[in-house]
Amino acid sequence: MTEDTGELPETVGVAVVTVSSESSLEDDAAGGAIVAAFEAADHEIVTRELIGRAHDNVQAKISRVVGRDDIDVVVTVGGTGIEPRDATLEAVRPLIDKELPAFLDLFHELSYADIGTQVVSSRALAGIAEGIPVFCLPNSETATRLACEEIIVPETPRLTTLSGPEDGDEE
Repeated sequence: MTEDTGELPETVGVAVVTVSSESSLEDDAAGGAIVAAFEAADHEIVTRELIGRAHDNVQAKISRVVGRDDIDVVVTVGGTGIEPRDATLEAVRPLIDKELPAFLDLFHELSYADIGTQVVSSRALAGIAEGIPVFCLPNSETATRLACEEIIVPETPRLTTLSGPEDGDEE
């Protein structure tokens, strides 16, 4: 296990990206739950966007967002199911330098308490892309609230500190 080094940031810049072809930001309860969880912890929502489900569209957007200097963490919602057009994980996975498999294990364990064996079809992803933690969550208000409140928001300051460039590293 890696030891924590240095002070943790009090505030992180968050990008929330909803992947959907059928909704609007106004109707996006799952994205709203992500925003609420981060704002309750006094973090800053730098951008909140809604994009279409197409693989290349998702990959291009996440690639651009992780390249921004004002973003410390990215959380996507939607496009993680098992329908043929659900491609968020397939689009984001190639951008991930290091996966965080314990997130998925813990998320599924906590989700099982709420939805039982339906967790079998619940897909999610967490990893580090260009030094930025990226989490891909299902389009469920309950699931996003659970993931953010119980795992992502509490761990984000530590993850951003551990995953960022070390002093003297070239970017």
